[in-house]
Amino acid sequence: MPKGYWVSAYRTISDPEKLAAYNKLAGPAVRAGGGRTLVRGGRVVAHDAGLAERTVLVEFDSFEQAVAAYESAAYQEALAALSDGVERDFRIVEGID
Repeated sequence: MPKGYWVSAYRTISDPEKLAAYNKLAGPAVRAGGGRTLVRGGRVVAHDAGLAERTVLVEFDSFEQAVAAYESAAYQEALAALSDGVERDFRIVEGID
């Protein structure tokens, strides 16, 4: 069964305090949903139209598990804390078998 991934590329971080509040809630929500954070911040080299901002990659055992974790009450609480503190491109994608 193909794995599922959250891919999040931040365009701007306008409120670091909201991001910190989100991080405090999102980490436990991701782990509770079966996610494993593979990339969080760190060095970035951007090419083409990419931006060298924060990038996050989270792996789940399946695409369905990744969607369910996003829709969970715990992660929705984290999103409420993040609010308009960042602009990001967030995707849930299915890996290849």
